[in-house]
Amino acid sequence: MRCLRLPDGEDLPVLGQGTWGMGERASERDAEVNALRHGLDLGIRLVDTAEMYGSGGAEQVVGAALSGRRDEAFVVSKVFPHNADRAGVVAACERSLRRLGTDRLDLYLLHWRGSVPLEETMEAFEELRRSGKVRHFGVSNFAPEDMDELFATSAGPGVQTDQVLYNLTRRGPEFDLLPWCRRRGLPVMAYSPIEQGRVLDDPVLGRLAARRGATPAQVALAWVLSRDGVCAIPKAATIEHVERNRSALDVVLSEEELAELNERFPPPEGPKPLEIL
Repeated sequence: MRCLRLPDGEDLPVLGQGTWGMGERASERDAEVNALRHGLDLGIRLVDTAEMYGSGGAEQVVGAALSGRRDEAFVVSKVFPHNADRAGVVAACERSLRRLGTDRLDLYLLHWRGSVPLEETMEAFEELRRSGKVRHFGVSNFAPEDMDELFATSAGPGVQTDQVLYNLTRRGPEFDLLPWCRRRGLPVMAYSPIEQGRVLDDPVLGRLAARRGATPAQVALAWVLSRDGVCAIPKAATIEHVERNRSALDVVLSEEELAELNERFPPPEGPKPLEIL
């Protein structure tokens, strides 16, 4: 599995498994658990979740999937902004650990910015890191100006990633956020890399995929995976979907194909507000 490098030197797989929407229906739990476990079988060891997803249900699904296999996975979870004060972060992390059935998170993110001062949240993250409950910490849905403020805090330079909405139709981060992160060796995690399926009916993407003998989703995902310093965390709730996502790693787009996609989905010509789903 290809990897990026976190600022502290640890590898981060470029392809992961997202869990947004999991843990919401008991009838789908077994399929979700089996999908995540099959992903591990295929070497997709990055698993992303959050206390928000399914009100903790997604973390429980991940915990079931990782039972007996915890050391195979790089587990990411996120804390609500309203839980981001010093005591709230620690309590939220401990609840996530119980749902996940583990003693540590590999990466813990502030899900989006709220009213709690960043200094307080980062100090709480540092406390969790020192205690061993969190190995790394970072943020999600932070624009460049937020990152500037974050890095001005005492613990801000310890941040390891920014997870944002990024795909063929949401290319705003390319203008400023991605360069900001690249200058600091900070990987970007792209959520909703196929725009929750909305991009897949595009005729240009469809024709390109047909020529490649791939699916539109695989091409859209391959495009995200081709971006420098970016990893992707698509959700897959079935074994078949996991296998298709894994195969996207084998789709290497040519310069001509990348130019074709650029023409259909133009890169930003100026700064844009960071989009959030």
